[in-house]
Parts: sequence; structure tokens; C-alpha cells
Amino acid sequence: MAKKMNVIIAEFESSGSLLHAAEKMNAEGYKNYDCHSPFPIHGMDQAMGLKRSPLGYIIGFMGASGMLGMIALTYYTNIYGYPMVVSGKPLFSWQAFVPVIFAITILMSAFGAFFGMLALNKLPRLFHPLFFSQNFGKFSDGGFFVSVESDDPKYDEEKVKSFLSSIGGKNVEVVKD
Repeated sequence: MAKKMNVIIAEFESSGSLLHAAEKMNAEGYKNYDCHSPFPIHGMDQAMGLKRSPLGYIIGFMGASGMLGMIALTYYTNIYGYPMVVSGKPLFSWQAFVPVIFAITILMSAFGAFFGMLALNKLPRLFHPLFFSQNFGKFSDGGFFVSVESDDPKYDEEKVKSFLSSIGGKNVEVVKD
């Protein structure tokens, strides 16, 4: 059975106040919190203290492995599998295979981007305690929220609620799993 998780959420008035709240949460030492807004906010990653995503490395690795795999496949089939000299060309005439090598490189990069994003974002996540909150439903329309999960090392229900209120949070709510 999964461990029960409580979440404390607070609503903020604007994107600027949410950005300011994220900076204060990071400075206070909170680790497992998230900021929710209806649109991306420039500078939010730095305010939250998030590191650069490893997704680019995953995409690069997948693209390179697709390219090298296709070069190896075309080399093997032309040298060992079906060695045929056509029009006096060498057995491995790589120029003919550039389009298919390029296509597989792009395909493998796309798979890396899609599945890497799913894995890094821990998706699909079918349920989260925030779904119980009536107030949280408006984050996609124009609400700005900070949520702190109970597995945060600094989680103490009363301290978190008072801290969120002190940095400008309105409608502070504890959502029980």
C-alpha cells in the first residue's frame, strides 16, 4: 500500500508574487515543493533552484545510437550480408544511405525526447492529492499556487502554513490524501 501524502497549497495573486514566493521557498530550504501557474514564468527554474534538465543528453544519446546503429546495419548488409558491386562502386558506398541514416537519427531522437520527458516528469501519474482541492482547480484558468508535499524534509504542517501566509499566500489549505 502506498504511503499517504498530505499537501499544503497556497494561492498567490500574480506571476510576480509566485516567482517571489519560489525564491523565498528555495532560500528557506524547502526541497519538495512545486509552483503551479497557467503559463510558463520566465526565471521560475532559477527561483526554485532547479538544475538543468538531462533531457538534452538523453536525446543526444538516442540520436547518436540511432545513427551509429544504422551505419553499422548498412555497413554489415553491404559488406557481409549482400556484397554486390554495382556500377563499379565500392562495396560500402555510404552516400546512398545518408537519407535513411538521417531519418533513423531523427526518429530515435524523437523517441528519446518523448520517453525521456515522461520518465523525468514521473508520468503518467494517475492521481495526486491536489485533485481533492476545489481551490486548486483554477490554476489552469488564472490561479497561481505553491504546493508543499509532506515528504519534504522541512515539512511541519503549522510551520509551513504560517510560512506560506507570511510570504503572501492566500487561501492556505491542507489537502489530505
